[in-house]
Amino acid sequence: MREQLLERLTTALGELLQESGDSDAVPTPTLEIPRQADHGDFATNVAMTLAKRLRKKPRDIAEVLVDRLGDAGGLLKSSEIAGPGFINFRLAENAWQNLLCDIAEARDTYGHSDSAGGSRVQVEFVSANPTGPLSTGHGRQAVLGDAICRLLEATGHDVTREYYFNNGGRQMRVLGQSVKARYLEQLGKAAAPGEAALADPENAWEEERDGLPVAFPSDGYQGDYIADIAAALVEEFGEELVDEDPSDRFRERAQEAIFADIRATLDRIGIAFDVYYNEQSLYDEGKLDAAIEDLRAKDLIFDADGAVWLRSTTFGLDRDRVVIKSSGEPTYLLPDIAYHREKFRRGFDTIVDVQGADHIEQFPFVRTATEALGFDGSKIELVMHQFVTVTSGGEQVKQSTRKATFITIDELLDQIGADVFRFFMVERKADSHLDFDLDLARDKNWRKNPTYYIQYAHARSCGLERKAEDAGVAMPGPRDFDPSRLVLEEELAIVKKLAEFPELIARAAASREPHHIAYYLREVAGLWNPYLQDGKAHRILSDDEALTKARLGLSLAIRVVLKNGLALLGISAPEQM
Repeated sequence: MREQLLERLTTALGELLQESGDSDAVPTPTLEIPRQADHGDFATNVAMTLAKRLRKKPRDIAEVLVDRLGDAGGLLKSSEIAGPGFINFRLAENAWQNLLCDIAEARDTYGHSDSAGGSRVQVEFVSANPTGPLSTGHGRQAVLGDAICRLLEATGHDVTREYYFNNGGRQMRVLGQSVKARYLEQLGKAAAPGEAALADPENAWEEERDGLPVAFPSDGYQGDYIADIAAALVEEFGEELVDEDPSDRFRERAQEAIFADIRATLDRIGIAFDVYYNEQSLYDEGKLDAAIEDLRAKDLIFDADGAVWLRSTTFGLDRDRVVIKSSGEPTYLLPDIAYHREKFRRGFDTIVDVQGADHIEQFPFVRTATEALGFDGSKIELVMHQFVTVTSGGEQVKQSTRKATFITIDELLDQIGADVFRFFMVERKADSHLDFDLDLARDKNWRKNPTYYIQYAHARSCGLERKAEDAGVAMPGPRDFDPSRLVLEEELAIVKKLAEFPELIARAAASREPHHIAYYLREVAGLWNPYLQDGKAHRILSDDEALTKARLGLSLAIRVVLKNGLALLGISAPEQM
């Protein structure tokens, strides 16, 4: 509806400029939805923006535009000039009503567009270290990233979903040490954790070789899953691995087992990646060294205190950063820089990093270093999400009962299922803290649980179709009903809400904010469910055949929008509940 009115308004504007002897480009006017319903359906301030250019009063310009528009080919019911020169438009009722036929005809493509023209976007999300099960924080990031991808695809982007497989660096070495400690413990060849705590876990293995007792590394990975991996190694190899370095088979088996668990968890919530980029390849292929060499050639690398530093203060950042420690081991910053360099080399137009709040301090250094390497840092976007707190009975649920020292995604999925999990993880703005109400998530009452409230609205539409079929009433085709029969105020309110969907998708995709879709779906369900509850005033099947078809057409349009909206969030649209 906005596009149609915008086209008419732009044409009228061009004619006005031409008559005024102005041959410069015709500006694109803005059309906003007024906050107050009594101000109309759309409003524009274009008359005020042109006042200086045309050397006329805004109200005079507005009067000419209103006169030229007329009813805009039947689109407008009225146009009113307000204040210093605003124009408020009210669309004709039949313009809204006819939209239902378009929705019914478009079906799965309603709300989608090709506005991005195939622009290539890489979205990196989750990227959890393969050192343990996925936490609720990872879960929020997973759902957020996937929903952003779905929105981008719905607006014509060519999207690559990418998982950065963090299998390089110190955390993987500690993982191997943790598994070997449990392995030795299960063989009765190591001290129990805490009995001989070592100040330097890096030297623990050499001390064991000298016949000293070995404790579980003080910064090692906890949880039953480490013991499970060790038990599998004991069963397969017995004591054969007692003298093996923990960075070899212990690390390798742990990485394989944990990442298989991560992928299985992601599969449970319907998330698949196009690319798993291996961090270790940056080490193996010399890409870390290449990044250092190129930065050094630009005098952006210097050596001090035995370490290698990025001269980031050159770019106005608050301090210089170590990229290679005095031990010769890279910090997290160097692989991140090299990785983003590779992203640009792979030809993406836009790079979106979906990361937790703990990465916000790192991001400026990555972007500025990437710019220094000759790439457009403005094309790298950070979508930051805050942490998740799981509560039950008004109290915070602090840790897992089975697998780790935190609540895992799998534990929540076992209790509430994937649909509820996804909705709860995406319904709040990403940069706000998420209080995950486990009691509400468990609640099966559709009136209370927002996920079920929306799904139930869809299921009720499907139920109407079944009821009509049982009564011998065929569902009308997209153009086989008269939408002008829908004249009740609540019916028009529903139609107007459905009309917002395409613009909402475009806005949510552009801002990388899928929570707008969740909120919108609650609004749609909030109009439809009460409408159906009042069966006397809104009787769907009646002796009035034309009205019956019109209301079935409305039901079909509702079903289309709810299904498409839920799909953008990766949530199912059940036909029965």
